[in-house]
Amino acid sequence: MKKIILTIISLLGIFLLSGCSDFLNPDEYGRPEGWQTEADVWGAIAALYSNVSNDSEGVTGRGIMWFECCSDNMTVGRKQDEGNQIRNFQMSPSNGRDAKDTYPAMYQINAKANNIINVVPNMNTISDVLKNKAVGTAYFWRGLSMLWIAPYYGDNGPNGGIPIILHDTEPSKMDEPRPASVLMNYDQIIKDMQTAAEYLPYLSELPVSEYGLPHKAAAWAFAARAALYASQWDKSYYNIVNEMCSKVMELSGPDKRDLFDDGSADPFSALWTRENNFSSEYLFSLLGNATDGPKFHGMSFNQDGWGLYNTWGYYQPTYNLYKAFEEGDVRRDATILFPGQHIQFVGRDIHFGSYAYNISSDTGLTFRKFMSPWKEADCIGKEVSTNGNNASNTLGMCFMRFADVLLMKAEALIALNGEGNSEAKALLNRIRKRARLPENSPATWAELKNQRRCELAFEFMPSRHIDLIRWGDAQKVYAEPTLKVTSSYNWSTYQIDVVTDVHYDEGRTFDPVKNQVFPLPLKAFDGSVNMVQNIGY
Repeated sequence: MKKIILTIISLLGIFLLSGCSDFLNPDEYGRPEGWQTEADVWGAIAALYSNVSNDSEGVTGRGIMWFECCSDNMTVGRKQDEGNQIRNFQMSPSNGRDAKDTYPAMYQINAKANNIINVVPNMNTISDVLKNKAVGTAYFWRGLSMLWIAPYYGDNGPNGGIPIILHDTEPSKMDEPRPASVLMNYDQIIKDMQTAAEYLPYLSELPVSEYGLPHKAAAWAFAARAALYASQWDKSYYNIVNEMCSKVMELSGPDKRDLFDDGSADPFSALWTRENNFSSEYLFSLLGNATDGPKFHGMSFNQDGWGLYNTWGYYQPTYNLYKAFEEGDVRRDATILFPGQHIQFVGRDIHFGSYAYNISSDTGLTFRKFMSPWKEADCIGKEVSTNGNNASNTLGMCFMRFADVLLMKAEALIALNGEGNSEAKALLNRIRKRARLPENSPATWAELKNQRRCELAFEFMPSRHIDLIRWGDAQKVYAEPTLKVTSSYNWSTYQIDVVTDVHYDEGRTFDPVKNQVFPLPLKAFDGSVNMVQNIGY
């Protein structure tokens, strides 16, 4: 099956000409005058996917997942001083591991999108179909690039938002003071996603060769996510969440979206396979292959993969997350590998924590959710990269799926109508049913928060850390001890002995004013006079 990602990789040489390396440099922010053919436009579209590459380790390899280590779902996973500084809210503008690469990378994408919006509508040498697809994709990525970073760097006071640079922003206006509120960023993201949806086709109208490009439902869903994050500051945004989610849920025919459920005892595990990348649940992912692409999945498994494959061991689950799953929830063992359990890895039956297969994770647990590409003995070179330092794989990096739409809609209903809302109950029961739990949701805030935590754990864009901040829970949750497990192989019983509820730390200090944002990286100040650092950093 031909995928758009292959087209993107083949056009790397073209797209480098369509961006700008410094979004505040007027000399580099300009129109590409040479676009004339459809191939030129496809190259410009490919430019928006510049981070779907092994070379973009700091963006789609690790990137914002260093920030997610602040959450109660996971730790840094192995010794990494800068990673632990982030986790303990001690980050400075000059550190930040790969996370510091994301901010300038997103503004480069923003600039490339602006180039398309400026140039493509006036081209008379391409079809209207491609013109609409290109412009819609540009608005989509302009919105997504800002949604990628705005929640981590902007607030509604005391710092404000992050720079808004549009296709009609004059170079002399690029170094304006920061917007007064991050709500201005969210408003623009929502507007961009709604505009994108007007131009983009439905998913059913995309040929298979173009799977991986955005479509109407994806744009509506990301508009909902931007509004969800904005609701931290203004509850009226829940109305937009409700509206945008409803548009996705009301699709019918070949565009109808639904939770993937194959009728098996554990459909959640089956969801996380290459074969189901484009199941009924799909909304938007970054696609990969065994040669080049996002490599986050290979970074997040037991370090060194017992010599079978060079997995890196970052981002390991906490026992707090393990305990958050209800008894009988199939998502728990589909998400987290516990000592004594088995997993097939590069054709071997791994007895996790046995004398032959040690545990390197600093929490005694490791990820299972994304490991299907490494299952078979012949996976190397077929499903995963031959180079463990560039662990690209065939499982798409999920940014948005239908389960998130149901959870966003349920949250909006509870926020607008109160706990116990019947429609919210029905939505949460759909989530529970696929998890093979009793369909008895009370539709309380506690239930909603826990379902969101368990359903979306470790996924690259939905952020548990941001959720805790916007709900006002971060200070209390982070003050509680982080828990891990310890285990040892008992040679007399040939069993693995496990001790649970061991303290990984005694809790962390979170300042709800200062630490609701991270320090802007030093690169954010390149070419700027008016840029101001977040307070306290």
